[in-house]
Amino acid sequence: MSGRKGKPENFDNPPSRDLTENVTFRATKEMKEAIQQQDNPAQFCRDAIQEKLDRNKQSEG
Repeated sequence: MSGRKGKPENFDNPPSRDLTENVTFRATKEMKEAIQQQDNPAQFCRDAIQEKLDRNKQSEG
């Protein structure tokens, strides 16, 4: 087991942003399988969600 849990310096996050929150959502079996095939599934999900949030913010402003 790695010591990466919740430590931002172990992810692609700025040091000031702690990974303290959990998000749970439903997905299709195919989506879950595709996510699990990524090198780092958790970071892949964080990046995808952040990308969508950034796009939504740009279209609002």
